Amino acid sequence: MKLPRISSPHATRANRTQRVMLTLLAACAPGALVLIGLYGVGTLFNLLWCSLLALSTEALMLKLRNRPVTFFLKDGSALVTAVLLALALPPYSPWWLSAVATVFALIFGKHLYGGLGQNPFNPAMVGYAVVLVSFPQQMSQWPAPDSALGFVEGLRQIFGFASQGPDAWVGATALDVVRNNHSLTMEELLAQSPAFGSVGGRGGELVNLAFLAGGLFLLWRKLFTWHAPVGMLGGLFVMSLLFWNGSGSDSHGSPLLHLFSGATMLGAFFIVTDPVSGATSNRGRLLFGIGVGVLTYVIRAWGGYPDGLAFAVLLMNLAAPTLDYFTRPRTYGHKKPERGFKAGER
Repeated sequence: MKLPRISSPHATRANRTQRVMLTLLAACAPGALVLIGLYGVGTLFNLLWCSLLALSTEALMLKLRNRPVTFFLKDGSALVTAVLLALALPPYSPWWLSAVATVFALIFGKHLYGGLGQNPFNPAMVGYAVVLVSFPQQMSQWPAPDSALGFVEGLRQIFGFASQGPDAWVGATALDVVRNNHSLTMEELLAQSPAFGSVGGRGGELVNLAFLAGGLFLLWRKLFTWHAPVGMLGGLFVMSLLFWNGSGSDSHGSPLLHLFSGATMLGAFFIVTDPVSGATSNRGRLLFGIGVGVLTYVIRAWGGYPDGLAFAVLLMNLAAPTLDYFTRPRTYGHKKPERGFKAGER
């Protein structure tokens, strides 16, 4: 009898790393285009500058580690890290800030742990958290969607030769306005502040919808399962619903505000789905995502930063091994593994 060529549950074709990375970059394109349309040349420069630095740093580290540079450089992982970091950084960030974030992400977030597949933390979030803690003023300079700088003035701002300071074109984000509010009701905030759109941050709504579309494309391509993104969005939604005080002055914002402001969708579909620094079992991924969503809300509402996604991801990266230990599936044909030692065992 001729046996069939395909036998479940084994996969018949593996996604190569390069193909996966290129698909991720393609899924980032809608969000990147919306950011460029809203904020101008700053986002485009971030993408080009971070990509150049990431590839150069990757090549240097591979050379120092005596690894084949061409073989590992073309896998696209460094480029994905650069793109995610560039999309998370404020447009018109000083060139040196983007450089610090990118170089730190590649060296301290990836290669010091052994390279791709060995890093316990998400490299892009490592670089982002470092510059957020070190340079909070520069990291808060987000331009308003209707005040994007022109090409020449934008480059002058990035390289420190601008004719006007950032106070002339930056504006507080919706999450920042809500976090610093102590007296106005939500209706008064919505009426007075230009930072709000229909349900979320002005401009941020379109950006989050674009990254949501890219994330759904990745789900359709089965690059990851639904567990981590649904867990994160669900955890954030439940927390914001539980602590939503309507329109009171002590309100932390509606669930829709939190879902469509900041880097919510970018984090849900492009950050927490990292197969290396996250949990590996389906239950573990779900709990990992829930933890990121809950911590993101906690930092947004009561922490010192308006968008705590990076810190939430890094904290849950620390918990990923524990989640895997307690949620690992039972091996087929074996009893459920016992925890700890039996009496008398060493």
